[in-house]
Amino acid sequence: MNRSIRWKIAVTVGCLAAMIVVGLAAAQSSSKMMSGDVVADRQRLMKLMGASWADAQAKFRSGNVEAIAVNAETMAVLSMHIPALFPQGSSGEKSSAKPEIWQRWADFEAAAKNTQGLAERLRDAAKTKDAAATEAIVKDFGPKACGACHTPFRVPPRS
Repeated sequence: MNRSIRWKIAVTVGCLAAMIVVGLAAAQSSSKMMSGDVVADRQRLMKLMGASWADAQAKFRSGNVEAIAVNAETMAVLSMHIPALFPQGSSGEKSSAKPEIWQRWADFEAAAKNTQGLAERLRDAAKTKDAAATEAIVKDFGPKACGACHTPFRVPPRS
């Protein structure tokens, strides 16, 4: 076998090996991000979302408009992951998810995307330090982002 062919085979095998290593690393990395309990994972995400929103509201009330940007960015990033945390059949005793999530999946995905968009608008307004623009989004965020998903797709909290 000539040297050129051996070199091409070696490069091809090396590339295949690298792709396998990268694929395995990616698979292990993504599995480490999840606990294996999708309901617990989504409850953790929603608690982080709620804490970010509560902190943003407190910052707004104190006049620290620019500092809201980090909370809004957190909410935007978390919103991107919401649909992935609701695989078919993941309701149950520990879950507050209504069956409407899966019956109206496109609406559910749209609600998550809407939350992401509103969070990004809030982030951008806060970065400009424009209190009036930020206030307009803060006023609407609860009902138009959180409420737009919780009302149709979440069982109300038990008192």
